[in-house]
Amino acid sequence: MYNKEKLVEYLFEFVTQERKEGFERVVKERTKYLSVVLEDVFQPHNASAVMRSCDCFGVQDLHVVEPGNEFIPDKEITMGSHKWVTVKTYDKNEKAIADCFDNLRADGFRIVATTPHTNDCNLHDFDVTKGPFALVFGSELPGLSDYALANADEYLKVPMYGFTESLNISVSVAIILQHLTNEIRRCNVNWELSNEHRNEILDAWLRGSIKNSDQIVERWFEMQNELTSGF
Repeated sequence: MYNKEKLVEYLFEFVTQERKEGFERVVKERTKYLSVVLEDVFQPHNASAVMRSCDCFGVQDLHVVEPGNEFIPDKEITMGSHKWVTVKTYDKNEKAIADCFDNLRADGFRIVATTPHTNDCNLHDFDVTKGPFALVFGSELPGLSDYALANADEYLKVPMYGFTESLNISVSVAIILQHLTNEIRRCNVNWELSNEHRNEILDAWLRGSIKNSDQIVERWFEMQNELTSGF
């Protein structure tokens, strides 16, 4: 296993000081304490706006479950956020949402369906201190699947007081993330990235930002092999 921190230090030599400082500043505010799950969102502009909100509020991981609709970011809407957010997609089959939930639970996440429910919780009453959580948002018209609703651990809703009973999905995501990312920073929870995750993200960002990064990384590995072999 190679030392990713040393590779990141090496790659920083190929970007400007301004960009280096920008990467270091932003990665300090990134979190994996909460994640976003999109289930079969079919309008690209909505999914792209969600990705942009994830970046804006420091949420690193976006899980895309696409049994019927392919996620293709609209770069005019993502405004570059597709380069900074980690997108994890699941195969186009009926087990996709189950696989997503299983993977998240294996990583210690509680599954939070964002929908009015008999056991729901208002946004401002949601307890962020109980552990990492994944917020699940459904398709524009039908909402969350029966499986997602039946297998969520908790249910969250945005309180509303008008005649309209729902928000556009991208608006809903932005409102919820703005509140909950502030909450995790205010409360005594370990929301910050581990050194390992920090270096994984910086590695990806740098490789995506540096011209001919594949050749540069290959050369770094060659130099490491030369050092360990004694030449």
